[in-house]
Amino acid sequence: MSYNPSQSRLEKELEAICIPRHPVWNNWGYQKVQEYIETKLNACGKVEKHIFPSMEMEGCNLILKLEGNNPQLAPILIGAHYDGVPDTAAADDNGTAVVALLQLAEMFAQQSLNRSLWLVAFDQEEWGMRGSSALARHLKEQKQPLKLMISLEMLGFTCEVQNYPQPEMYQLFGSKGDYLALVANQEIYLLVQEMNEIFSRHLPTRFLCVPDRGASFPEITLSDHSPFWECGYDGLLLTDTAFLRNPNYHKYSDTIDSLDLDFFTKVVKGLILVTKHLTET
Repeated sequence: MSYNPSQSRLEKELEAICIPRHPVWNNWGYQKVQEYIETKLNACGKVEKHIFPSMEMEGCNLILKLEGNNPQLAPILIGAHYDGVPDTAAADDNGTAVVALLQLAEMFAQQSLNRSLWLVAFDQEEWGMRGSSALARHLKEQKQPLKLMISLEMLGFTCEVQNYPQPEMYQLFGSKGDYLALVANQEIYLLVQEMNEIFSRHLPTRFLCVPDRGASFPEITLSDHSPFWECGYDGLLLTDTAFLRNPNYHKYSDTIDSLDLDFFTKVVKGLILVTKHLTET
């Protein structure tokens, strides 16, 4: 495990990604970022384009499949959406996650894997998770098993005051927004415990496992893991808690200089180790 991304390296990647990139209103930036991601992933293997119909324009998920040595094991799928809301740099939402995904590609393309790892850059999340919905349905129709789907969603913001959808959560998780949250369906509680333990060696973490695909917590269903839950897959959301913490959510102020790059670097390093664990078992 020689690959150890530095904060300066991650910041440079963020600068390439964090431009206005809404598919319609900022189409030039959208195409530029899509091409950048495709080039980066192609350097690590052959990229598949999953084209799906959409009301305004076709969408395009970019998929890199790093095949494991044991084809009988169901793959791990890790995804991050690359589109943004109109006219914003969309640094935390979701530039941080895209950069993390690219680091995984570069790292694990060099490794011999026991379990296959699929890395997906999702399109049109901001239009109602259309890219992840299309892929989840496609995989279900193909009867493709997955060990786990992980959605990377906003990974780089910290603050002094954390908000929660329910008052009792302050006592459970604390009032400071300095941690990485792991949110999953309750059926994979033990696996999430393992992942949380690995992450917690690098930074503060909290985890929450919910019943009924998050029906009681609609705030935690607003990312690309949710369509996979709906299709019967186990799914996990990794996040800095998005709008529950970050006041720049979907605003012009969602810029690189608003991020905690030290925190983000620790998230990426922890994610690499967690992914290593998942692909070994």
